[in-house]
Amino acid sequence: MSEQRVKWVIGNWKMHGRLAENAALLQAVADGASAIGNSIRMAVCVPTPYLAQAQALLSGKPLAWGVQDISPYTHGAYTGEVAAEMAGEFGATLAIVGHSERRAYHAESSELVAAKARRALEADLTPIVCIGETLDEREAGTTESVVGAQLDAVLKLLSVEEAGRIVVAYEPVWAIGTGRSATAEQAQEVHAFLRARLAQKDASLTRVPLLYGGSVKPENALALFGQADIDGGLIGGASLKSEDFLAICEQAKAAGRAG
Repeated sequence: MSEQRVKWVIGNWKMHGRLAENAALLQAVADGASAIGNSIRMAVCVPTPYLAQAQALLSGKPLAWGVQDISPYTHGAYTGEVAAEMAGEFGATLAIVGHSERRAYHAESSELVAAKARRALEADLTPIVCIGETLDEREAGTTESVVGAQLDAVLKLLSVEEAGRIVVAYEPVWAIGTGRSATAEQAQEVHAFLRARLAQKDASLTRVPLLYGGSVKPENALALFGQADIDGGLIGGASLKSEDFLAICEQAKAAGRAG
């Protein structure tokens, strides 16, 4: 695509963190974000108990924060669930929905993911809609049908205006936490397919940010982010080390300049 889009780098801490180590990590990343500036969008999605800590340490800094999941409900007898509005009260602006670990370990369907995405939008949170195929699905040649169906379920529920406010993260399941990353060319091929799929709903949706996630490291970030249809990354393990996360952010900044 010839249109230049802002790069995003979003950390997903998963179920990691304790108060003391969080404070050191958030301070280091916030300081680095200030040095990098506003040329890219940087954020961290923390475990829900640490939202207040993120709000206290990051308010006024060029580093946004969000949650790793939300309920499809606004309130009620749903023990253990966290409403999007609750996260918003702590300054969260982002919500990951449909991560492969939620789909696999909690049997979340694409329709449930779509409901969560809409609920996030209703609470003025930006949903980061995760999609991706397993190794068996890739080897069977069904990557496009799998990720296309996952995306279609969300687009079916949302209006064009709502769909224009989401972020999509392509995370091949076989590359998450394995140390094995898709090549830049493999990732670009899927991202180009997803952008075309968005355009089928409405041409304006070609501007929806498409992120790559799956063993992104400082060493491969520039090659990935330099691809025409990759607008940044959703970063797992590397987001737990400030030097690695900030190095990835620097690569995103460099890719944005080159683009």
